[in-house]
Amino acid sequence: MAKVHVVFRKEDIDETALADGKIAVVFDILLATSTITAALSFGAASVIPVRNAEEAREKASLLPNGSYELVGEYEGRTIDGFRSTAPLFLQKFCPGKTIILSTTNGTVAIRKAMHANHLYIGSLLNGPALSEHICQRHASETIVAICSGSSGRFCLEDFYGAGYFISCLLQCGVSTRDLSDSAMAAWLFYEKYKTENAGKTVLASSRVGRWMMVHGLESDIDYINQQGVLSVIPFFQKTASGGEIHDAARCS
Repeated sequence: MAKVHVVFRKEDIDETALADGKIAVVFDILLATSTITAALSFGAASVIPVRNAEEAREKASLLPNGSYELVGEYEGRTIDGFRSTAPLFLQKFCPGKTIILSTTNGTVAIRKAMHANHLYIGSLLNGPALSEHICQRHASETIVAICSGSSGRFCLEDFYGAGYFISCLLQCGVSTRDLSDSAMAAWLFYEKYKTENAGKTVLASSRVGRWMMVHGLESDIDYINQQGVLSVIPFFQKTASGGEIHDAARCS
């Protein structure tokens, strides 16, 4: 059995298999998992991933006024009464706050993967820190990199992000013999486009990336495309009310 595998869409997640001792890493490069990683680096206390706006408001009703920020989008549009998910916009609202995050794909993927033995959040921003953490603590376990996709469709940028993560795992000592065909494909794709300029081309050429460019979010793409600049290690911690994401680097 391969040690590292890639799932192309959240709809392909085998929740039963994940619960059987797997390490899951979710990627929604544009935007959710990059936003989560950035928010924690900006000083957010934690991030609560929810499936939709209704659940977000339910979570907010349980927290003290002023202790949280509602952040979310649905099909690319910021939800009424919520803040934008764009990392650079969100930066000034994060310090000390709980971010309640609702997105069309990324937070849904996280919730679908929540029964994995351990669940982490991946992005281009934190690949080396995340891969090193996983290699040190889960060396003998199967790793499943999950591309969130977009409403049932394959997303180029998530595949690229998974490939970068696999490249980082290989630098930490994982062998190419441990890669499934899907993991090998993601790694080879990343290797072809791993320079900063080529990486931006991949992100900006994707369907979501083109939408972001049209809507004036090129600076957010540039921010997200910074490979390995953050030491944040977002991990999902189950709670009685569902779960929330903390920074393992900050907790250790």
